[in-house]
Amino acid sequence: MKKNILVFAAVVLCLISFQGMSQNKSKVIAHRGAWKNTGATENSLAALDHAIKLGCYGSEFDVHMSADSVLFVNHDNTIQGTDIEKSTAQELSQIKLGNGETLPTLEAYLKAGGKQKKTRLILEIKTSRISKERSLALAAKCVEMVKALKVDKITDYIAFDFDVCLKVKQLAPKAHVEYLNGDKTPAEILAAGLSGIDYHYSVYKKNETYIDDMHKEKLTTNAWTVNDKSTMQWFIDKKVDFITTNEPEQLFELLK
Repeated sequence: MKKNILVFAAVVLCLISFQGMSQNKSKVIAHRGAWKNTGATENSLAALDHAIKLGCYGSEFDVHMSADSVLFVNHDNTIQGTDIEKSTAQELSQIKLGNGETLPTLEAYLKAGGKQKKTRLILEIKTSRISKERSLALAAKCVEMVKALKVDKITDYIAFDFDVCLKVKQLAPKAHVEYLNGDKTPAEILAAGLSGIDYHYSVYKKNETYIDDMHKEKLTTNAWTVNDKSTMQWFIDKKVDFITTNEPEQLFELLK
């Protein structure tokens, strides 16, 4: 009986140790989906699908609002010479991506991502080049659509506009929201009630205490866009929570 208790205790300790190691392991976020090594176009539904099949923790994508308030997924403010904010949904729906897909709407993207529960949807709310009001309106529409399509449990938000981050937190208090711009300290992020920071890797190199400072406050850290092995390893060693990369396959190899 005593022997069985000792064996059980040893198993429990091993499980606790394993869980601790898992929690400290950096997680992979595919930047604009998994496209670079798959033949998919970035920010396409195919890139999202490849990120899911790879087993990425998250797949990042970018959202803009058309002139008539329809939300589209694309990184730049323009695509094929067309300004998204100044074009109608009908005009934008005629655009084909490099892989033949139609320029995806946010609705289509969320519906595709919502078919599974393992890969998180990392929704970047792009800053409007027209006005602050449009940025905030875009934020509100993103939150509204995420809730309506019932994908809020697998969707996180990121933005360069600090006011947009605050808006999302106001509308969805339980949402995971990270700030991108790199100009706020961990103390400022904590005071604002945000979930964490998603900073360019160079910001962490200049402020090496940020990762530990954030973790002490139980806030998350994400580094973008990390594409070379040495920088990936630096962040793995520092136990950053998430690494956003165009090379998810390479990062998975290092994390083995």
